[in-house]
Amino acid sequence: MIPEIKEINYKKNFIYHIRFKDDREGDIDLKPFLWGEAFEMLKNPTYFQKAFVDKDSGTITWPNGTDIASEALYEKTVSTA
Repeated sequence: MIPEIKEINYKKNFIYHIRFKDDREGDIDLKPFLWGEAFEMLKNPTYFQKAFVDKDSGTITWPNGTDIASEALYEKTVSTA
C-alpha cells in the first residue's frame, strides 16, 4: 500500500511536518531530496514554502508540478520516529 500524506505544515528552512493518513507523522528535512534540474526552483525558500498535498496522489507537491514520492518520505519518518 502506498502511504498517502494527510497534511503538511512548514516549519523552517527546508523542513515540513508531515502527517500521513495512518497518522504517522514527523518533521522531515527535505533538502536532501532537492537534487536535479526538476528541483532547482524548490531551492528558493519562498517557493519551497508553496508546497501542498495533491489530493489525487497523496504526495507533497509544488505549483510547478514537482513532487516527492510519499513512500520515500514515509520511510524517512519511520527511520526517525
